[in-house]
Amino acid sequence: MSQTVNIPEDTQASAHGPASLSTLAITLLKSVIYREEDEGLWGHLLRLQNQVRDYVVVLGLVLIIDPAEGYAYLRSAPQPEEEEGASRMLRLIARRPLSFHVSLLLALLRQQLVRFDAMGGETRLILSRDDIASMLQTFLPESSNEVRQLAQIETYIRRVAELGFLRPLPPTSADAPNAPPRYEVRRILKAYIDAEWLATLDERLEAYLAHARSLEQTDLPLTGAPATPEQNTTAESQLFPDHADTGLTDRD
Repeated sequence: MSQTVNIPEDTQASAHGPASLSTLAITLLKSVIYREEDEGLWGHLLRLQNQVRDYVVVLGLVLIIDPAEGYAYLRSAPQPEEEEGASRMLRLIARRPLSFHVSLLLALLRQQLVRFDAMGGETRLILSRDDIASMLQTFLPESSNEVRQLAQIETYIRRVAELGFLRPLPPTSADAPNAPPRYEVRRILKAYIDAEWLATLDERLEAYLAHARSLEQTDLPLTGAPATPEQNTTAESQLFPDHADTGLTDRD
C-alpha cells in the first residue's frame, strides 16, 4: 500500500511548492485524507507524494497511500532493534491501548466490511445504530435494562467514531422522525486490521466471547467498575497486540 502512485509527467510538473506541501502535511498529521471527500486535495497529494514522504520522514513517520481504497494516512516508522541502553526516537503519534469493547467493535466492523465487499456492488458500508447494537449484544451479558445497555453501546460507537473508523451520517428526508442514527464504516479500518490478522478473526472472537462469559460468571461487568490492569492487558492483547500502530488513536 505504500508504493508510489504513478501519475502523468505533465500533471507532476504543475505541482506547487512549500505552501501546498505544508497544507498536505498538516492535514495528514490531523486526520486521514479520503479521495471521495476532496478530489482536489487527493490529486495534489499524488502529485507531491515524494516530497511529502521526505517531509514527514524526519518526524519518524511514513506516508501510506492506498489508491484502490482511496485513502492516505501517516503511521509511525518501524524502529530497528537497538542495543541495550540506546535511546529510542520519540513517537509523534501516541500509542494508547484500546478498551475491551472498542477493540471488539472494531473487529466486528472489520468482519462486516469483509462480508460487504464479498457481495460486490456498493462501495460504502452503512449501518444503523441498531445494526451495530445487534452485533455487540452477542458479547454482552444479558440485561433486563435494554435502555441502559443501548446507552453503553452508544458510548462505544462514539469512541470508534472519534477514532475515525465510523462516520455519522446526517438524517435524510426519507428517514422516520425517530429513526436510529446511521454510520458509514470508513475503509481505513482495512489498514488498521490487515488480511493476515483477519485470517484469525473467528478464533479471536471466540476467545473474546469466552472472556465476556467469564466476566459475567464472576460478576465482573463489562462496563461499570474498571477492570484490573491484568484483566485489561489480557483482553486487549487477545485482539490488538499492536494496537494503534496506524496512528489513528488520540494524538495528544
